[in-house]
Amino acid sequence: MVIKVYFASSSGSTALKKNQQTVFSILDSLKILYEEKDIAANEENRKWMRENVPEEFRPTTGVPLPPQIFSDDQYLGDFDAFFEAKENNNLYTFLGLTPPPGSKEAEALANKEA
Repeated sequence: MVIKVYFASSSGSTALKKNQQTVFSILDSLKILYEEKDIAANEENRKWMRENVPEEFRPTTGVPLPPQIFSDDQYLGDFDAFFEAKENNNLYTFLGLTPPPGSKEAEALANKEA
């Protein structure tokens, strides 16, 4: 399973750049491996991302904007979904990964199963 983050290396939007950097910083700080898929430099990446964001998660007008997160080819969510998972201490679950032992998320899962 590979976490893929679709992002735009060039964008005029400061908010978009900040959101992308936040995703990368969080993944890096947790030592979660991921692939960067640049939609600005690679038309195939752009096309693939836009086609594979499920209809119910697309904006009513326009196209889905990066960052968009996938696990292999399975859509996980956008920046808001990623950040909400981080804030709720369930980022590993959001990403389809096993939380590391001793983490808040692992403890919460253990308490649910008990």
